[in-house]
Amino acid sequence: MKKTISVPEAGREYFGLGRNASYAAAERGDIPTIRIGKLLRVPVKAMEERLEVKRETA
Repeated sequence: MKKTISVPEAGREYFGLGRNASYAAAERGDIPTIRIGKLLRVPVKAMEERLEVKRETA
């Protein structure tokens, strides 16, 4: 399993979002990101933990 995925890949996989909507969600902080140089990546573990917390509070 990959440890990080691209922002569009995370948006599509977890929320069914397109590319632009995925980057907008990342900018709002809805999708956790890390920056590696100019590259913006989504840590899979952090994304799944965030979704688990939201599921428990819902």
